[in-house]
Amino acid sequence: MRRPFYLIAAALMVLSASAAFADEAVLIDFSLLGADIIENPQKAGELTQNRATMMDFSSTAKSYTEEQKKQMAISLAFANWDVVLASSSRSNQNQMLSYTREAKVSEDAKQFPGAMVFGARVRFPLEPFNSWARIQPPFDIPAFEPKADIDDSGVITPKTDQQSDNPVNASLTRFEGSYNPDTRITTGLGIVKNVGVIKSLAVNVKGLNFPHGLSVILKDHNGTERVMFMGYLNFDGWRELRWDNPQYVSDVRNRELRIDPLYPKASPFVKFAGFIIHRDAAHEGGDFVAYFKDVKVLYDRAVLEPVRDIDDEAIWGIVGRKEDERKRLEGENFGANQVLRYIERLKQTDPNWTSDKEKAEE
Repeated sequence: MRRPFYLIAAALMVLSASAAFADEAVLIDFSLLGADIIENPQKAGELTQNRATMMDFSSTAKSYTEEQKKQMAISLAFANWDVVLASSSRSNQNQMLSYTREAKVSEDAKQFPGAMVFGARVRFPLEPFNSWARIQPPFDIPAFEPKADIDDSGVITPKTDQQSDNPVNASLTRFEGSYNPDTRITTGLGIVKNVGVIKSLAVNVKGLNFPHGLSVILKDHNGTERVMFMGYLNFDGWRELRWDNPQYVSDVRNRELRIDPLYPKASPFVKFAGFIIHRDAAHEGGDFVAYFKDVKVLYDRAVLEPVRDIDDEAIWGIVGRKEDERKRLEGENFGANQVLRYIERLKQTDPNWTSDKEKAEE
């Protein structure tokens, strides 16, 4: 009569252990962001954009020429990322020498052989004062961008058929990437959905013995940014830096339970918002270089079963309308900034160039 009791106890222990096990996802894999379409008109053979992450913000742009609207099509290709220096460090020279590039790991390397990784250069002031640099994507990575086909010229065509052999993959949006049913890991392009509590965060980074600190910036579904300090880069070679959430409760019996409404509330996610490089006043300034392979997140799911038997969004469209409005506002701001960058590049290549507005004023 005692055997059933032991069986029940063992089953409860297994259930408790499985409930406490967090899910793992690759928040962003930089090896997927290499430039593979649209040749640089000024340099033959050099590609400028990444097919998988192309975005076109020209649909919301007004009062711009067709040539200017072309500049509003952009991707997460490495050269498009921004390096923003602290205001005290933002001289013209320092800003010009702070940029990002793609870098390929050698084929005979011990780690990530042949992979394309994300390289960043920052020019800090030589003077002894604290400073920082924020390395961020060229646009706010969209959380609800539908899957699409992108041709070689960067034209985006939404997919009419969203079906997939795997129901999880069929439900993923474009920047969520893909789900591998064998490893049960989602590899994203900057977005991970259904995130409840984050247990830990990890980044694969190649240090070059710089004493500077590294932080990862995450943005949640409410638009709130959180900065996690990962550690220092005073080592040579590849290393996984890890941040563990000090407030994470491993034992599910000790967690505070909350019951929240589901649709349209339960669409929590985290998106990658960038890195921060911290330079201490006591350390040497000047040029800084590092390379990044990926950012991984370990988390508890907010909803145990994200694939629903009724597509709430297809019926009500509440989340989509909010996302369209956010995308419209972002597109207006981003489009204007892209045009200003385009004009600045024209002025640098042609000192005699003047805009139509400047010609009218003359």
